Amino acid sequence: MTFEETYLNDNILDALYDMHFEEMTPIQEKCIPQILDGHDVLGVAQTGTGKTAAYLLPILSMIDDGNYPEDAINCIVMAPTRELAQQIDQAMEGFAYYMPHVSSIAVYGGNDGGRFDQELKSLRGGAPVVIATPGRLLSHLKVGNLNLARTSFFVLDEADRMLDMGFIDDIMQITKLLPQDCQKVMFSATMPSKVRELAVSLLHNPVEVKLKVSRPADKILQQAYVCYDPQKLQVIEQLFKSGDLKRVIIFCGKKDRVKDIDRQLRRLKINCAPMHSDLSQQERDDVMYRFKAGQVDVLVATDIVARGIDIDDIRIVINFDVPHDAEDYVHRIGRTARADRDGQAITFVNERDVQRFRQIEQFLGKEVEKLPLPEGCGEGPEYKAAASGGGGKSSRGRHRGGRGGQGRGGRGRGGHGRGRKDKGRDGKKKAPEQ
Repeated sequence: MTFEETYLNDNILDALYDMHFEEMTPIQEKCIPQILDGHDVLGVAQTGTGKTAAYLLPILSMIDDGNYPEDAINCIVMAPTRELAQQIDQAMEGFAYYMPHVSSIAVYGGNDGGRFDQELKSLRGGAPVVIATPGRLLSHLKVGNLNLARTSFFVLDEADRMLDMGFIDDIMQITKLLPQDCQKVMFSATMPSKVRELAVSLLHNPVEVKLKVSRPADKILQQAYVCYDPQKLQVIEQLFKSGDLKRVIIFCGKKDRVKDIDRQLRRLKINCAPMHSDLSQQERDDVMYRFKAGQVDVLVATDIVARGIDIDDIRIVINFDVPHDAEDYVHRIGRTARADRDGQAITFVNERDVQRFRQIEQFLGKEVEKLPLPEGCGEGPEYKAAASGGGGKSSRGRHRGGRGGQGRGGRGRGGHGRGRKDKGRDGKKKAPEQ
């Protein structure tokens, strides 16, 4: 389905034409008409599916069509991190290129007073669209810098990450200030029970759009060690001894585990840094900067970095524990093998996680290779693989051995852009995740 088959307004369609966006992604095709029709929407889709455009395009189209107060904040978009807020703001600039009266401001923490004053000036002037992190927006609200009483649209992006990072109280305080008739849109990459509860409390008779989770890219080498918890650090130590490993992310399910592993890796002289929700925004920004710059070799993290900001050159993802479900597994290992690069994903499976990992293998449609534990690590627990064409087998990790290794092109715009189909194109492109 093309964007021109919707009733997005001409200014949006002209901007999309200039950006060479024509075919909608599945999440856009299902969400844009529902948002244009005024429904609350609950979208469940992975990063990279185009969900930013799925909510920005219809909302901008409606604001541009008029009947919204010029001196009010018409739309609030909530994002869990400064980086994501900046990305959404950049996408907004492209989509609203032909809408001089529809501007946006990104509001986020971790800046000096000058930035706060700049935000204050824009907010008091009635910026039509505000893209904000929860803490910073709440700070402005508490000192009376903005009023949400006439806000028409509210978007909660990456809701699962919001909850992982402990923003639930901030979100509830903010949403209580919205008018009852405010149209709400909520997106999440996964739908655990806490996110479902949040959706029930915030949304009114929402249209639910859920895309199937894509399987991981074939170029990711997926492997696993079946081992007891005390053996996991032994395996990591052997992995680092066998090669000069850099650009590694180690995922853990809990922040206390992240802190503990970070301390133990430092004792092993591994150049690492932790990433979890107890860190301030400025501390998270600093860790991410140092990791991207190559000043840190290993990032030890909770799932707050499993989705969202792209880092293209991750070589290895290590799941220190088995993720709760296949969706989380896909998001974690999807940090590697990006931008035409190869990557490796290693999962540690203890005796309690065997059944959960079997369910992940069932989703993958294949059995993940089980590597023998390195010499000196001892014997691991038994792993009973799911039945397959080769017959069910049981194995133990006792074998010795090593490891397996926006541009906008100018053009003449006539007749509200309705001559698009007759004009030359220099390529078609699906709207990407912004």
